[in-house]
Amino acid sequence: MGSKRCVAVTIVILILSCALAGWGCGGQADGLSEKAKDFVSSVAEGDYAAAVGSFDATMKASMALETLRQAWEGLTAQAGVFQGITSTREEKAAGFDTVYVTCKFANGPMDIKVVFDSRGLVSGLWFVPSQATTEYQPPPHVDEGSFIEKEVTVGGGEWKLPGTLTMPKGDGPFPGVVLVHGSGPNDRDETLGPNKPFKDLAWGLASQGIAVLRYEKRTKEYQAKLAASVKDLTVREETVDDALIAADLMMHTEGVDRKKVYVLGHSLGGMLIPRIAKEDPEIHGFVIMAGPTRPLEDLILEQMTYIASLKGTLSAEEQAQLEQLEAAVAKVKDPSLSADTPGDQLPLGGSATYWLDLRGYQPAKVLQDVKRPTLILQGERDYQVTMVDFKGWRDVLGDNSNVTFESYPDLNHLFMTGEGKATPAEYEQAGHVSEQAIDDIADFMNEN
Repeated sequence: MGSKRCVAVTIVILILSCALAGWGCGGQADGLSEKAKDFVSSVAEGDYAAAVGSFDATMKASMALETLRQAWEGLTAQAGVFQGITSTREEKAAGFDTVYVTCKFANGPMDIKVVFDSRGLVSGLWFVPSQATTEYQPPPHVDEGSFIEKEVTVGGGEWKLPGTLTMPKGDGPFPGVVLVHGSGPNDRDETLGPNKPFKDLAWGLASQGIAVLRYEKRTKEYQAKLAASVKDLTVREETVDDALIAADLMMHTEGVDRKKVYVLGHSLGGMLIPRIAKEDPEIHGFVIMAGPTRPLEDLILEQMTYIASLKGTLSAEEQAQLEQLEAAVAKVKDPSLSADTPGDQLPLGGSATYWLDLRGYQPAKVLQDVKRPTLILQGERDYQVTMVDFKGWRDVLGDNSNVTFESYPDLNHLFMTGEGKATPAEYEQAGHVSEQAIDDIADFMNEN
């Protein structure tokens, strides 16, 4: 699937994306690649004052120098040491001039997305997975002749989202499932470097007679627009509302059995399945893949600590970064946290509103009263959402006859096979979602 690869992207990418988002209007693209490279070089060299000096007024108001520094240090704590710029590409969409600066880090490449206004000032900034550009190669178990795909629109108005409906051939009606993304500005395939787990799921399940709807995540399709209201963003705007709209669309799609529509959530999407379930009693059942049961801030700290531990001995700077994150996590848990708490005091600059919305949320306990068919899956080699979280589901729901549990010894966070201790470098390798996991999901949906 090509040579472009991606470092492991943990749950914190969403927070990075929100914290660094600005907005602006379109302008001239001339010379923007050089400006973008100069900007990234300033950040990488620690000249944050120069970088902030290239911001437009909106960015200066929303991102302090210290916030930029924390975000960069958080990125390098995950991606490894910055090793240089390898390429750039320019894009103009929805009136915005954007340059993607592909950078090499010790653990793999990342794209730094820099948005410019009409004066050539930086009006938006994101750290995103480096995107693979070569053609998707399906795994052998997919029967490409057994389904068709068509473009659809999820929702309407200001937040309408482009999506893909993968429909088995035949008269139906077929069971249907909506795929709900993990953290970050994900596309409809949940693309991560050379991997496309949601496309694997869509084609694999459709090959077994299940209709699948996947769509661009709101935080990807409307990054710049959401940046203007980032202080008010919660998981409802990020994920829940669009999942409910998508489920309703699936129930009204010709050829789909409206009484057998499921929602599948991966990672953050899995954690939010209980909220989605509570809001729509018409959804027939649910699949949770690597869904956290512990507080999000705890997982962020655990992931960062794990990645740091892979290096053995930490430098003084790395140790200071971890201690800073520990302090930010403690701030999230502080009873005095309010919507006015500055984002630069919180994990990787995330808004206080986002954290307050999740305070006290216990997914397993919320799901306890949902008596619809539920399948909970976990890769035992996953270091992002671990078997501790899987146990959290089982401890609360283990006696519920409507809930089925499956874990897989050799699978990681993407439900792809690996060996030994999981590391971020594993995500650099092209793979596919486990055929066994897809079979288990298909059997669950066809039998319930």
